[in-house]
Amino acid sequence: MNNNDKLVMFQNRLQKVFKHKSKQAKRLGVSCWRVYDHDLPEFPFCIELYNDKVYLAEYLRRHGMEEEEHLIWLEECIDMICNILNLPNENVYIKQRKRMHHRNQQYEKIDIANEFNIVEESGLKFKVNLTDYLDTGLFLDHRITRQLVKAESENKNVLNLFAYTGSFSVYAAAGNAKSVTTVDLSKTYLNWAEDNFALNKLNYPKKYQFIHADVKQYLKTLKPNSFDLVVMDPPTFSNSKRMKDFLDIQRDHVELLNDVLNAITPGGTVYFSTNFSKFILDEKNIKASSIKDITKITTAFDFEGKLKRWCYLVTK
Repeated sequence: MNNNDKLVMFQNRLQKVFKHKSKQAKRLGVSCWRVYDHDLPEFPFCIELYNDKVYLAEYLRRHGMEEEEHLIWLEECIDMICNILNLPNENVYIKQRKRMHHRNQQYEKIDIANEFNIVEESGLKFKVNLTDYLDTGLFLDHRITRQLVKAESENKNVLNLFAYTGSFSVYAAAGNAKSVTTVDLSKTYLNWAEDNFALNKLNYPKKYQFIHADVKQYLKTLKPNSFDLVVMDPPTFSNSKRMKDFLDIQRDHVELLNDVLNAITPGGTVYFSTNFSKFILDEKNIKASSIKDITKITTAFDFEGKLKRWCYLVTK
């Protein structure tokens, strides 16, 4: 099969998935969603829409093309993508990244364009950056999980661990939580989280705290009955210099969850997720009254059959 035939194959596939998913997105009122994710091995792209902006990630592979040939091929692909999505080429933000099965490089800055866009999800506003980081600032795969957290947050003390840019915290605050505590090791992302709160006019400093800390150490400081609802979406592995110890989610998840359970009220809940595709939950050593696998019900329409993460609802 020559390159033109392959491009036609890609065009047909992209047209098909875009037509199908765009109808679902419109029906659900979703403006930020994943269009395509490595459906064809010859076209290893992740394509996401953020309103009228296109985030295009090319996963690096051995494609056998010379540099100039690859650039021509990439331009042809971008032209085709823009034609199908009916958007101008200048709306495309392209990144090259290694194929990742987890989010262990989410804090690595790769550019300094410092260009932010404001997007909306479920009536809430968020800053996204399509140029400077490996991730955009909003994990689209947790759209449904965020809605569940919002629905359960009213009058509860909510803790968001490994909070990234605080989207779960914004949802909890918008759900009338009594308090929201946002914890992350990155000051950059904590500032971003505060910006997201300000965007949504959530300006109650006594109710909302942003804590710069190593989560493993922070959990050891908490008193029992401190929180009612906890969100914990850690990286698979982290060895940041700012941490006292490295994090390995397979090794550490029992300790992390038991420390969280020790800090929440009886009947309190934990939304725990991980992107480690080979993850095995050590259920018998977790001191919970119930653990429910909610991976399927929290998988959004644009990630069906593609999602490589686990999600659990853990109850004290």
